[in-house]
Amino acid sequence: MSDASLPIVRTVADLRARVAAWRAGGQRVGFVPTMGALHEGHLSLVRLAKQNAGRVVASIFVNPTQFGPGEDFDTYPRDEARDAALLASAGCDLLYAPTVAQMYPPGASTTVTVAGVSEPLDGAARPGHFAGVATVVTKLLSQCGPDVAVFGEKDYQQLQVIRRLVRDLDLPVAVLGGPTARDEDGLALSSRNAYLTARERPVAGELNRALAVAAEALRAGQAVAAVETDAKQSLRAAGFQRIDYLEVRAAEGLARLGPGPVTSPARILAAAILGKTRLIDNLAI
Repeated sequence: MSDASLPIVRTVADLRARVAAWRAGGQRVGFVPTMGALHEGHLSLVRLAKQNAGRVVASIFVNPTQFGPGEDFDTYPRDEARDAALLASAGCDLLYAPTVAQMYPPGASTTVTVAGVSEPLDGAARPGHFAGVATVVTKLLSQCGPDVAVFGEKDYQQLQVIRRLVRDLDLPVAVLGGPTARDEDGLALSSRNAYLTARERPVAGELNRALAVAAEALRAGQAVAAVETDAKQSLRAAGFQRIDYLEVRAAEGLARLGPGPVTSPARILAAAILGKTRLIDNLAI
């Protein structure tokens, strides 16, 4: 399948017309929102959506409202033709690629905020980020009206924020989390990995290694505080210049755990800076 066979729509009206036609034929609709610069992780989400729906829509929209001052909105990789070909190869049925004006018409003034789960971790490190995420995801789900929407577990906090907003706003969509896709050394696949230099790339895999060591220690009953300290020291020794966070949190709700051993389902999450690249990852405990 080539990208030429993948229809592309750019307006809400055209998107809804396509989805309505599928529904009239009795088909379930899956949805995979992305910002483009696609990799195997995104394609695995498309395939998961296809397992749960007869038709799959993927969106590509680099959302300006989730980028903060000095972040990489202007330099974020964009290549729609390449992305369309990849989506087609994964079984996607329709690409929704709206403009900023389509998503945020002049005068748009509504923001969706999710309290609690959005506040720690990336919420603290990137103020305003999750308000941008929650707003654009709410709009995309409203525009598409899918039966199921798929998001990656690599962005675990984002997944929890979206699950909470869907629950709180009574949106009629099932939210599925797709497992994190990784390179051979464990580095979580990310569009931002393209920013890594040849020297930094081998070091980047140390993030997952440090989390894996920490997760094993936590499963063995070691105290959260000590494990977090050791993992941070490991990352600094590997060459990471800054650690935005490395914390053990409750798997549901992301409440802070510790300082003692973990006694309930948990997740260890980290964000660290290597050169000009901000890497995030997480593992289940």
